[in-house]
Amino acid sequence: MGRHPLLCLLFLGSAAVSLSVIAADGGHICPPAALAAAGQTDALDDAQRQQAALALLDCLGSPDPALRDELAYSTLARWMRAGQLTPETLRALRGPLLAGLQSEDADGFRAPFAALVLSEVVRVDRVTPYLDGAERHATLDAAVDYLRGVRDYRGFIDGEGWRHGVAHGADLLLQLALNPALERAAAMPILDAVAAQVAPSSTAYRFGEEGRLARVVVAVASRGWLDESGWQDWFAKIADPAPLSSWNDAFGSEASLNRLHNLRAFLLAMHVRAAGSDSEAAKAVMGGLRPAIDSIP
Repeated sequence: MGRHPLLCLLFLGSAAVSLSVIAADGGHICPPAALAAAGQTDALDDAQRQQAALALLDCLGSPDPALRDELAYSTLARWMRAGQLTPETLRALRGPLLAGLQSEDADGFRAPFAALVLSEVVRVDRVTPYLDGAERHATLDAAVDYLRGVRDYRGFIDGEGWRHGVAHGADLLLQLALNPALERAAAMPILDAVAAQVAPSSTAYRFGEEGRLARVVVAVASRGWLDESGWQDWFAKIADPAPLSSWNDAFGSEASLNRLHNLRAFLLAMHVRAAGSDSEAAKAVMGGLRPAIDSIP
């Protein structure tokens, strides 16, 4: 990891612990991967952990997957799932993560990893509420806008690791869809965001995006927010072949074949997840799902 500039020393026993790498201009960039490799994240006291959580945000845009995914995301997710970050720290994380959803960095890592870490931030709120209604709805609006706007469909690339914007956006919406503090009004914004990414024409999904999107829809269905008629209308909308007259016309262009491939994969993933759900409410999707499946070759 010699390419990281001017690594600072880590004094884990000191009250003035610093976990940042100091750039030549004095700005803060990503902490060293050695922090995770040495198991030092587990040696922090509570105050140091809160400080470290904020410092780790700088890694989310790193082109190095060991820093971005293995260190920053994995450490933050582990701390949050163990209840080791305070509500004050979680709120302090939320602001930069919401801003990160709008990032347009050339490497394309920061926005999808902001979405993934934010999914853990809102998961904590689902399990142990700490956000107020306005904060929760603002997060929902930002999550919907993010998923609808994803145009970078890169998944995993050897040597670079994951971007996976659609899947990470779906993970964020999943936690919101399951949050009992959100009500029926959340259903259509969430479903519209999913619909916008079910069948893009510019790529053929191959990194499990369809399953992650399907999880969100099954979660919405489990809330009982839509009746069978509502699901029939939603599936008819996403299965509409327009501007093609029918899906049988899809075999004449790569873009149309991408759409068909993605739609088929999503519908089959939906069928597996809905049929296997323990929620009777989730099975209401079947009335719209079966005709949608039957409509494609």
